[in-house]
Amino acid sequence: MTTDVIEAAKPPRGLDPEDRQMVVDTIRQLRKRLLTKEKILEFDKKEIFPEAEIREMLGPEIGLQLLFLPEAYGGMGGGARDTCAVTRELGRICLGVGTAFFAIQLGADPIFVGATRQQKEKWLGAIASGDTLVAYAVTEPGAGSNLAALKTKADPVTDADGKVVGYTLNGTKQFISTGGYADFVTVLAKTPEGPSFFIVERGTPGFVQGKGEEKHGIRASNTSPLSFTDVYVPVENLIGEVPGQGLKQANRVFGYTRLMVAAMALGAGEAAMEIAIRYAAERIQFGGPLSEKQGYTHKLIVPSVVRLAAAEAYMDEVALRLDSGDEDLQVEGSISKLFTTEAANTAAEHAMQALGGYGYICEFEVEKIKRDVRITSIYEGTSEIQQSIISTFRWKTSRKTRGGFYGDIAAEMARLADAGPEDPGCRTLAQAATVLNAAIDLVHENRLTKQQYLMFALADMMTHVEIGASMARRAVAYARQADPQAAKYHHMARIFAAEVAERVAVNLNKIVVGSGVFSTAEADAFLQAVSHQTLILSGSSVIADMDRVADFIFERSS
Repeated sequence: MTTDVIEAAKPPRGLDPEDRQMVVDTIRQLRKRLLTKEKILEFDKKEIFPEAEIREMLGPEIGLQLLFLPEAYGGMGGGARDTCAVTRELGRICLGVGTAFFAIQLGADPIFVGATRQQKEKWLGAIASGDTLVAYAVTEPGAGSNLAALKTKADPVTDADGKVVGYTLNGTKQFISTGGYADFVTVLAKTPEGPSFFIVERGTPGFVQGKGEEKHGIRASNTSPLSFTDVYVPVENLIGEVPGQGLKQANRVFGYTRLMVAAMALGAGEAAMEIAIRYAAERIQFGGPLSEKQGYTHKLIVPSVVRLAAAEAYMDEVALRLDSGDEDLQVEGSISKLFTTEAANTAAEHAMQALGGYGYICEFEVEKIKRDVRITSIYEGTSEIQQSIISTFRWKTSRKTRGGFYGDIAAEMARLADAGPEDPGCRTLAQAATVLNAAIDLVHENRLTKQQYLMFALADMMTHVEIGASMARRAVAYARQADPQAAKYHHMARIFAAEVAERVAVNLNKIVVGSGVFSTAEADAFLQAVSHQTLILSGSSVIADMDRVADFIFERSS
């Protein structure tokens, strides 16, 4: 679905752009006072959870949490685009602090989607007041993304008439963000009717918030185990007051929450690149600045800047769809999280390499960003979990639509290429989507869906094709609007389209050749039939495109 179609359907929810920018500007001001570079480095070095600073961000003077709360419960009524903008900006400053803020959103999500009006008034009202930290308690030692393995139990407590008046919770939760400081937690536990969410307040007898874990990164966040020993919870604290709805409630927010992780990762990756770009302009080596050396710019800077821009284009489309009323966007959330978090990890790695020895020094921040951003491809479902979701559900959609899903993308890209006057890689993407369809059919017809490695190869192809289409749409839209960034995005879209073609070609080779199902002659015939060689050759003039993007990044005259 294109952005134009979405916008024509109905006005999306959320703040107007000016108000959104005002909130973002407020966060940027925090870097000058509340979250200075010196403070952030100290939090990291000493593993300090900045409770006072975070509570100040929630207080009446700033009230950052009001952004994602509905107006009916004291909030600003912000949408996904607004929350993405805020979490992205916090990711630029510190992923540890961003994670603490995200934990509040995550903890509130079961209340948003499943609570009664009275429960929303009480608990969302408490969050709106600015006095409340929240945690989302789902993960267990043996149950992360696999919620079916849940062991925490909630046994009903009845009165003399047999009416359920409460529940007794027993179990352990692990890796809970802000778990050690939360004023209340939303806990997933098994009832006789199935998994259900409960609200448990700090200080409830039997509820123990454990010591924070010592972590590789995001040291400014708190990650704690929680234990529940005969914890009595009144029935009023069962979210929705109907047991067995927990998995449905959790699944409803995965598209949204994984998009938020993508937004945080995007901010961190951009922060790393900004440091590397500044350094390249200032560092003189072998008679000139690093910004003029192709081996530096084209290896370490341009590819990451392009991938982050592509991630942003896709994230913006998904956020707009959420704000326009789409709900079933689990796969889109997974695609955004998978691609963006991996791109941000690469960007941080490249920034660290770009600074040389300085990149290894704490003072320059990139080594912290590198440690911090690593978690984004792990929490809220690892990259491998996302690959499994993407390949499984997109394969099903493709089969159900008889190739129509990616066929429509191919047709759209072909139309955009024909509309010209200049093609920002759309024709390449059209072919990539067509080849992807052929790969899906091949996997199905040869019963290769049980080979997880090959399904992951499909997920990589699916992800890149869909992200590439979003990048192309943005480039075309900018060109039509005569946007000042049109020329830059034209070249970036061409670079990314070439990368998509390369990824599709490489992964197709894994499936056709690596599976061992086909003879050499059969493999060669199939690759020729889908014009595999044309994909490989689609990177024509990509070096010139990278030269132009480097000109834009470093403000050089071409």
